[in-house]
Amino acid sequence: MITIDRHINHIDVKGQYMSLVAPIHLTGHLRMTDEWIQDLSQSSLDLERQPLQIGVDEAGRGPLLGSVHVAAAILPTTWSGLIERQPLQDTPLSILTDSKQLSEKKRDLLYPLVQKHAVGYVIAEIPAAVIDQINILQATMLGMRLCAEELLISIAKQSAYSADTASLISAQVLFDGNRCPELDYKELAASKLTPSSIDCQAWVKGDARHTSIAAASVLAKVSRDQTMYDLDARHPQYGIAKHKGYPTQAHMAALEQYGALPEHRRSFAPVRRALENI
Repeated sequence: MITIDRHINHIDVKGQYMSLVAPIHLTGHLRMTDEWIQDLSQSSLDLERQPLQIGVDEAGRGPLLGSVHVAAAILPTTWSGLIERQPLQDTPLSILTDSKQLSEKKRDLLYPLVQKHAVGYVIAEIPAAVIDQINILQATMLGMRLCAEELLISIAKQSAYSADTASLISAQVLFDGNRCPELDYKELAASKLTPSSIDCQAWVKGDARHTSIAAASVLAKVSRDQTMYDLDARHPQYGIAKHKGYPTQAHMAALEQYGALPEHRRSFAPVRRALENI
């Protein structure tokens, strides 16, 4: 098992090197048995078999407070596919669907199960300071890119230890939403991963359509909620546990009364106005 625990302080965007004002934290695991690697290689050679699927989703684009979380997940091959085809029937993840359609209790139940049964997963926490630095859309796209690349490179490196399968890897990276981030193919090439071997797809409402995106959705949502509960414990006067950073009436009243926390997104208009009125 590979443990993923990285802090990213610098990024390369289209050949431009950028220092981040705060680190992006990546955490996760990759569990690859020899049998799984062999199956991956055979799947790559057999066009009729399903390629490796990596689902990617985010949580927290809309709030005024806190980090945005992005997650990527790889489920076992037989568990991957369209939700409507019920590949998760009679599995520990049988209730998995779009996290927004699940109660918080069910999401909390699924969170450790996805981590336990996924072949691999990565969660990226992009702090508010970085959101302010590059804007929320670019921060989300960056998180999606980093999660996908981290899993792809980790798989390629691990495959190389057991067999020469890295150059045979064929992957579908399924992004929730209407656009795909631009992957750093120069970085991927160092691990023998080529553009032709990676099929990036954008799926509108993909978290309700693909099992791997739904799994990523749960990871992103629950991990972000956990950071909100931690913030609430430190700053109970803001009522963060109830609004999770979204611009509710109670949140706006607390922002006006107590001012902005370091974790508030200063590039968002309501926070900027609150600071101007102090």
